[in-house]
Amino acid sequence: MDSGKNYLVGIYEDEDVLLAAVKKVRSSGVKIHEVFSPYPVHGLDEALGYKRTRLPIAAFMFGFLGTLLALIMQTYMLAIDWPMIIGGKNYTSVTYVPVTFEMTVLLSAFGMVGTFLVVSNMKPWAKPRIFDLRSTDDKHVMAVDLDENSQSPEEITNVLNESGASEVNSKQFED
Repeated sequence: MDSGKNYLVGIYEDEDVLLAAVKKVRSSGVKIHEVFSPYPVHGLDEALGYKRTRLPIAAFMFGFLGTLLALIMQTYMLAIDWPMIIGGKNYTSVTYVPVTFEMTVLLSAFGMVGTFLVVSNMKPWAKPRIFDLRSTDDKHVMAVDLDENSQSPEEITNVLNESGASEVNSKQFED
């Protein structure tokens, strides 16, 4: 383990053992980098201490922007740029609703996807860090960054083994 990022990876067989292990490892003072699972585990985000996401706030802001842009666009096009009386109705009428709704949904969706990619630091050119291939099949994987913890690798290995890990491996990634 010379250069780059060094991790200890605990492999768990069962989701209940993993959930109990996360609580035990965190209570022993070890900072967990991430937990990977082949399927969603109920209560894992609370056990890891994750805060509630603010993505709905971003969705509302992008949706509001879409609504505003749609109304401004339609008002400009139908009342200022090329005023037409259609069906005896005013320039500003209820016919704005479908376009406004669609623009709200469109900008909200694109905005959420873009915000998620930026916040998650998911770049198209980034090389993914795969801690264990079995995490997409049938195992649960807990990764512990050795640089973020003050304990020695042997102490962290003991904590992972005592928490129910079926195996503990070391993993190194180049920066």
